[in-house]
Amino acid sequence: MILHLDHVTVVVRDVANAKEFFALLGFVEEKSVVISGATFARYMGVDGIEAEHITLVSKHATPRFEVQLLRYIRPQHLPDGDVGNLAKPGYNHICFAVSDLDAEMKRLTSHGVTLRNDVINFHARKLVFLSGPENITVELAEWHP
Repeated sequence: MILHLDHVTVVVRDVANAKEFFALLGFVEEKSVVISGATFARYMGVDGIEAEHITLVSKHATPRFEVQLLRYIRPQHLPDGDVGNLAKPGYNHICFAVSDLDAEMKRLTSHGVTLRNDVINFHARKLVFLSGPENITVELAEWHP
């Protein structure tokens, strides 16, 4: 039985930029380690892995939720030039619930975060997409009462 969402992992090239983006969403760094060796190579299915693994924790989420940043040292990963295309198969986006979408959009855009679209109302929510680190898509949702 699934209990709740635990974490999402994002592979990044620019750790500082990713940490800055997620800090704007209320995440703080909890720990940073380098993962490597045979155990991690088997688990991840990545021969010769060596990667910086940074755990960011939401200050406000209940239950606990983490964003894990992974910056490969070895092997160097190939850029996915189509990561921002929401029509491609695979991972699409992650969505965070917020209490005031308009206030969040104003705060985030004042820090240089780019909105990908206009706000829409759908399934009892106001929704908007943001461009996140490495061009991943992050969505914000404000539920209607």
